[in-house]
Amino acid sequence: MTITQHLVSLHKVNIFFSCIVLFCILPLVAFDVDGGETDRLALLSFKEHITLDPNHIMRSWNDSVHFCNWSGILCGQKHKRVVGLNLWSWGLSGSISPAMGNLSFLRAIFLHNNSFRGNLPQEVGKLSKLRRLGLHNNSLSGEIPSNLSQCLNLVELDLGANNFIGIFPNEFESLTKLETILLDRNNLTGEIPKFIGNFTSLQQIAAKSNNFHGSIPDTLGQLSNLSLFMFPMNMLSGILPPSFFNLSSLTYINLPQNLFGGNLPTDFSQRFPSLLFLGLAINEFTGPIPPSLSNASNLEWLELGENLFTGTVPRFDRQTRLTWFDVVGNKLGNGNSDDLNFVSSLANCTNLTVLLFGNNNLGGVLPKSMFNFTQLTQLTVRNSLISGDIPSKIGQLVNINRLMLSNNHFIGRIPETIGNLRNMVTLTFHGNSLSGSIPSSFGNLTLLSELGLDYNHLEGTVPYSISNCTQLQVLLLNHNNLSGYIPKEIVSLSTLTRGLDLSDNQFFGSLPSEVGNLKNLANLNVSNNMLSGVIPPSLGACTSLVVLSISRNIFEGEIPGSFSSLKGLSLPLLGAFKNISIVSINGNANLCGGVPEFELPECPLEESERKNQTPRTLKIIIPIVSVVFFVIIAVSSYLVYKRKYGKIASIDSDSNMKSFPQLSYGNLQKATNGFSSENLIGFGKFSSVYKAVLSQKDGPLVVAVKVLKLAVHGAHKTFIAEGEALRKIRHRNLVKIITSCSGTDFQGNDFKALIYSYMVNGSLEDWLHQHPIVGLEIEEATRCLNFIQRLNIVIDVARALDYIHFQCGSPMIHCDLKPSNILLDADLVAHLGDFGLAKILQYTTHDLSASHSSSLGVLGTIGYAAPEYGMGGQTSTYGDVYSFGILLLETFTGKRPTDEMFNNGLGLHDFVKMGIPDQVMEITDPVLLETGEEENEHYRAHRSIKESLTAVYQIGITCSMETPGDRIDMTNVFNQLQSIKKSFLAGRNNLA
Repeated sequence: MTITQHLVSLHKVNIFFSCIVLFCILPLVAFDVDGGETDRLALLSFKEHITLDPNHIMRSWNDSVHFCNWSGILCGQKHKRVVGLNLWSWGLSGSISPAMGNLSFLRAIFLHNNSFRGNLPQEVGKLSKLRRLGLHNNSLSGEIPSNLSQCLNLVELDLGANNFIGIFPNEFESLTKLETILLDRNNLTGEIPKFIGNFTSLQQIAAKSNNFHGSIPDTLGQLSNLSLFMFPMNMLSGILPPSFFNLSSLTYINLPQNLFGGNLPTDFSQRFPSLLFLGLAINEFTGPIPPSLSNASNLEWLELGENLFTGTVPRFDRQTRLTWFDVVGNKLGNGNSDDLNFVSSLANCTNLTVLLFGNNNLGGVLPKSMFNFTQLTQLTVRNSLISGDIPSKIGQLVNINRLMLSNNHFIGRIPETIGNLRNMVTLTFHGNSLSGSIPSSFGNLTLLSELGLDYNHLEGTVPYSISNCTQLQVLLLNHNNLSGYIPKEIVSLSTLTRGLDLSDNQFFGSLPSEVGNLKNLANLNVSNNMLSGVIPPSLGACTSLVVLSISRNIFEGEIPGSFSSLKGLSLPLLGAFKNISIVSINGNANLCGGVPEFELPECPLEESERKNQTPRTLKIIIPIVSVVFFVIIAVSSYLVYKRKYGKIASIDSDSNMKSFPQLSYGNLQKATNGFSSENLIGFGKFSSVYKAVLSQKDGPLVVAVKVLKLAVHGAHKTFIAEGEALRKIRHRNLVKIITSCSGTDFQGNDFKALIYSYMVNGSLEDWLHQHPIVGLEIEEATRCLNFIQRLNIVIDVARALDYIHFQCGSPMIHCDLKPSNILLDADLVAHLGDFGLAKILQYTTHDLSASHSSSLGVLGTIGYAAPEYGMGGQTSTYGDVYSFGILLLETFTGKRPTDEMFNNGLGLHDFVKMGIPDQVMEITDPVLLETGEEENEHYRAHRSIKESLTAVYQIGITCSMETPGDRIDMTNVFNQLQSIKKSFLAGRNNLA
């Protein structure tokens, strides 16, 4: 059972007993006629504010029966006054009526799991008898009403999973009877108030995914009844105060993804004798793991991963209830043979489901006792110093679905018993020294989604049985000694979407024509083998490919013409293979002809073809020339007539373009100097962008003209999508569309273009990677962005995404966030551009993370697109959040996510995650501080630069988590970045 399930269970029990107390054992009070009428009118006002009632439950709220008999209403036994409003999970939408404040006898409000929006009315503060307020999982916004401080009898305050902003009101100091405070998943900021230490009845306080900062106040140590303290995914820092360890009643401590540091006391478990849950992952704790934890016999959950703990892992002989054990990503162990003794000590933990201890310095061999954990579902032992064989007893872990043993020193064969693990979804052994053949029993793993056996010493053929893994999305067998033919059964697995890598082996024979079944595959690599014959034309059916490598083989013959269908490989200027680096054919000496961009020699003609070439050609050419001659005359006449009398291209203009009522293709052709390469300032899959100077009465106007590549499939859709998107939205951090042009060019071909305000400072891509910018007046060599400039840019982007996700009417997903789509004006203010892939969400629920189907396949750009898109997942706002996280990390490290340094499972996300906090300055773009000698010295002297960078990187890491549910929304991101900027500038001013 997870911590969330624990909380839900406990909360429901509390509510049940509260209902009994509140509604079944009430004092006898005289009948109150006038008060009853007040209640009735207040309830009807509440109903009037409801805009959606999908289950028609509120139909009972009418005068045919007394309001005490209305659904969800509870009244006192003797009097007829409303004491409880319970609309839990009714699916209601609307706002909360201020008239609720007139229900003066109200003691409990339960509105959980609905879609109420807007502010919580201040009038709720008039409910002096109110004891329980439950608003969990709605869409309420604004600040928490300070008037609630007048509800002096309040014992439960549940505002979780809303959009509240601001601080926890200081006026709440009066609510000394509070027993439960739940604030999870809001946008609250500020510090944890010291006055909470006066809430001596407090038992639970939880505030996951907010923006609380600062340290835990010493006054917290006064809460002798506190059993649950949860502040994960905030920005809390400092050490845990000594008074914190006086809270002996604590059973749940959950503080992951903060900035806490320091050592934990050696007598940690003695301080918390009833501890069930300890979550301190993704912080900066140092020193040894307290050995006293081995005495915490009630412990069910231990999560210490991603810190800086050192030394040995203590034994856990007394634990029998432990289900989750995580010490991954620390500095534990010394590479010694006894480093894994703690694993053997877990033998009594028969309910263990998750065991994570990779990314450390742990040596030794896997204890065989570990394979008695038959309830285990996850085992991660990657990136360590573990050696020896993989025991055959591994087949006993029959419930496991995620097994990661990569990047260790394992030797020997993969045991056949691996086929017993029929629940396996993710299995990676890459980066070891495993040998022998691939077990055919892999074919039993029919639920397998990812299989990584790369970078080992495996030999023999690939078993056909792997084709039984009909859920497989990634298959990595590269860098081994495998040989034989590539089984056609493997390349027939149409589920392969993310990658098939067979490179650096000894495969021979032809590439099977069945490779055409891989229509949804993004990455195919068969390079550095001994494959021969012609390249199968069926490869052209793999239209989702974004990376293709067939280099260093013995292929011969012509490049198939079907390759022109591989649009996923294109940058449209020169068709499917403009970006030649993602299509590798080098090292195949006998390839010829085909796509001109490869610059291969012409294919030699057969002798019979040479003898018959001239007469056959003449027989064909003579009638064709005759027909073409008459066609040319007819078309020329038509074009002359059209240019003289035909209509000018249609224009959709707004008030900004009244000076260009007759803007046409000819105007744009002249303004761009014939769409010359000198004026080319960018290009993408569906378009090219030119700088243009348009004439108007007030003088020349510089604009950017985006010309659609209509020959590319999908370009017309992007034209419609971008125009529709930008027509509906206006924001200072979005590119401004001035007008559009839709007509024909001088040859009669369809022509479509969008005209935008020109951004003199180019794109963020140009500045990060030093691309020349057309018209830039400053020296290219002096272009660099300092910390605060980069922070301002990502804040601008976050603001723009927050706007399109939550504030622009119909929520929108950008779907292609990357540096080249972030444009900078003269003041380096960032503007989000290129809405050609944008999706406007069409639904009425409040959940803006909801998915949206795509008709264009995998959206976005490789390296920036969310992982779920590559697996066929649907688009959501969380996809934009992932892209933003990668963009943020690139902005401050200066490294692209596709940099060649990122391979073997290491990506930009992991690179940064491993670098903080100790190596923050080393992973940061060195150009970031090169802002002139005076400013440079100022930054280096500024103590908070490292802390600010660490905080920024932490946001990028959280945004780019693999699972969408682990990411935060853009409102939260924007608020956190603003807070970092405020703290940094305050520190710099203090330094000055």
